[in-house]
Amino acid sequence: MSRPPEPPRRSEDADAPLPPPRPLDAIDRDILQILQADGRASIRSVAERVHVSRANAYTRINRLIEDGVIRGFGARIHHERAGQGASAYITLKIVQNSWRTVREQLTALPGASHIALVSGDFDVLLLVHTADNRALRELVLTKLQSIPEVLSTRTLLVFEEDDLEPEI
Repeated sequence: MSRPPEPPRRSEDADAPLPPPRPLDAIDRDILQILQADGRASIRSVAERVHVSRANAYTRINRLIEDGVIRGFGARIHHERAGQGASAYITLKIVQNSWRTVREQLTALPGASHIALVSGDFDVLLLVHTADNRALRELVLTKLQSIPEVLSTRTLLVFEEDDLEPEI
């Protein structure tokens, strides 16, 4: 059973130029839905479900990877069962024009799982998963607040969370 091809290794430069986006057709969107629901789906299974040949499905998936539409394949983790019992969204206000520097440092934080530059009352939204509240406290007070470009933080504890399953 063949698997979707592995995406190319991401370079250290997150701003590396990608080719111009190509329009996605209905088959491309169906392939994306299938792979979001099951990143381990075989090429044959994908091809059968979208009614194209295996070669066509393989070519399309490769193109979606090369174009940067598919950024990778991975497992969805139940963080609490994996020993990460505390989760929080942390908002950060940062020094103007320091996004690239701050992003680099946030990416290296243990437990960081999502980072977004946003508009509004704060600049960055960070999702973290830690073993417990003590580890979360350490992350915020000793790691985040020691980043010189971070002006302030606000921590929002997550009491319950659900990953939304893509519909097929």
